[in-house]
Amino acid sequence: MSQFITNHDVTKALKEVIFFAKQNNIVDLGMIDDISIKGNVIKVSVVFPKLDDPAVGIVSNSIVKTLKTELGEKISVEVSSIAEKDKGLGPLSGVKNIVAVIAGKGGVGKSTIAANLAVALSKSGKAVGILDADIMGPSVPMMFGVEGKQPALIEREGKSIMVPLENHGVKILSLGFFVKPDQALMWRGPNINSAFNQLMKGAEWGDLDYLVIDMPPGTGDIQLTLAQSYNVKGTVLVTTPQKIATSDVRRAAMMYRQDKLTIPLLGVVENMSYFTPDELPDKKYYIFGKGATDELAQELDIPVLGRIPIKEKIVESGDGGIPVVLNNDNGLGINFAEIADKVEEEIERL
Repeated sequence: MSQFITNHDVTKALKEVIFFAKQNNIVDLGMIDDISIKGNVIKVSVVFPKLDDPAVGIVSNSIVKTLKTELGEKISVEVSSIAEKDKGLGPLSGVKNIVAVIAGKGGVGKSTIAANLAVALSKSGKAVGILDADIMGPSVPMMFGVEGKQPALIEREGKSIMVPLENHGVKILSLGFFVKPDQALMWRGPNINSAFNQLMKGAEWGDLDYLVIDMPPGTGDIQLTLAQSYNVKGTVLVTTPQKIATSDVRRAAMMYRQDKLTIPLLGVVENMSYFTPDELPDKKYYIFGKGATDELAQELDIPVLGRIPIKEKIVESGDGGIPVVLNNDNGLGINFAEIADKVEEEIERL
């Protein structure tokens, strides 16, 4: 090949470099920020969703190898990596902190914690959104009183973009908006990931201080997608006091401490911690046991962010579409406000 190399030559060669997370080449994905050619020195700037992704190194090495193969071994290739957020790009560029609320099993009140955490953060003056990714039972629409409603669509650059609903000061999207209340979600992995990514990236979230994600229980496709493809600030664990529950959430937590999926654990919330009868306000009955959550927190070296008692008002408020944290006349609002404060404190320490 001639020693005279053009921008077109470089771009054509870079179409051979695949970003496997999105199953396409880096040119068609719009990841090339700049190409500079001076003699036999080629400089390529590439924009990635996040810079701590192992794919950054893989793609960078592939760029060097591909350009040398296509344009000659005598050229020198320099690759620089830029984060989408630093470029003001990406559908989530306005989101400062993504917080995932996770549990090892269903039925521990994870969605209740996620919904009230989101509202508590909003009440403190923060811009907040909540994404209900729980395919096992998307309950956020009911908890926020937006069942049966649909997000609006706007057109942008030929693509349809969802506009989240808003209630109680929180922007809301849920898988539950797209299925009938009595319809079971029998989706395979690729369909689940596609739906989750659409809610994350195909929505007009705008500027948010916090995007709270109500995750499905356990470890699965959505958990892997979240850890590998998004810049998650941290996770909040939810458990009940039983040892079987803490055992399950321990497995879920350890998933995020694997080398390639490291996401900070901000702390654990113990739900259904105890029962206090209205006529005996100073009495606590530990129906599901006591101590297992503290043992888990000590083992993982994370704080207990809060303990939520068994209260009928929590059930009534969730079913009625008004998160209990909005009621300033009960101690539960204070409980959730303290949890929100501690989450913010842990994020500031990162």
